[in-house]
Amino acid sequence: MKEIPMKFPTRALGSSRLAAFFCSILCIVPSISFAQRPETIKVWPDAAPGVTKELQEKEFTEGGKKSIAGRPIYLTSDISSPELVVYRAPSASNLPATNQPAVVICPGGGHRLLAYDLEGTELAEWLNKLNITAIVLKYRVPSTNPEFKCLPALQDAQRAMRVVRSKATQWGIDPNRVGIMGFSAGGEVAARATLQFQQDHYEKCDEIDALNCKPDFTMLIYPAYLVDKNDDLRPELDPKVHPQKNELPEFFLVHAWDDPVTPQSSISLAKALKQANRRCELHVYSKGGHGYGMRHVDNIPVTDWTLAAEPWLKSVTAMKDTEPAK
Repeated sequence: MKEIPMKFPTRALGSSRLAAFFCSILCIVPSISFAQRPETIKVWPDAAPGVTKELQEKEFTEGGKKSIAGRPIYLTSDISSPELVVYRAPSASNLPATNQPAVVICPGGGHRLLAYDLEGTELAEWLNKLNITAIVLKYRVPSTNPEFKCLPALQDAQRAMRVVRSKATQWGIDPNRVGIMGFSAGGEVAARATLQFQQDHYEKCDEIDALNCKPDFTMLIYPAYLVDKNDDLRPELDPKVHPQKNELPEFFLVHAWDDPVTPQSSISLAKALKQANRRCELHVYSKGGHGYGMRHVDNIPVTDWTLAAEPWLKSVTAMKDTEPAK
């Protein structure tokens, strides 16, 4: 995450003015930064499955050609050693508290790169404000599997869910309230990690892999690649992501009607979830296109989707004495 430069006055200040100045700085900082520095850990104990050559990770912007709400997008690519970047909720920072919900965030980027701030760290800051620990997954990009582009990322996501649960006590979270969120291609990753949780997509390598990889709730924001892109009028949901009548969690879906990365991914999935009698909250807005993250744009209501998400999150992350009816 990029640090925000702070410009301090160059001329001497009187003691009272100096105190007032630093007081104003302290009032500003909490609104633009996290409560503490994030913790970063590797997803895999050794090299990720199939990785034989380490890449040099790159972070860049595209010269201002891509911006949302007047701000550039920081992109990350050439990731061959996946990481979890952990932003603890304020209450989870005071151990031994161990009962806070958590969300694994999968940024998008077409399986070529990651929109790391737009669909990663900015969401982590929002979740922290809701007292939810956020874990940004830096999954492998670009994909090295031409037949199934999502496979490396899906492997990383399944392993990530298990690693997060293995760290529950250390990070102050509830292992039974760990959700997943994904944007665009990251939405495909999150969807497949949820809908295919019963199938291991990699060979288990240690005791962590004995833990559950199923998300406890799932948020898909303009998910991509869940339907046949060549048939937008009569889309068929990918059979590998078709919900079965098993113990699936609740879903929250957001899409814009004019999204060129078709809203049929969300609509078709919601329809299939209904047929499987699984719970789903679907929000389809008339306009907004694709790739807005959670940055507000005037007169584009879809960019304020977090207002609808907050009560849903409060509901699905609430502590329950008994399991809800299936």
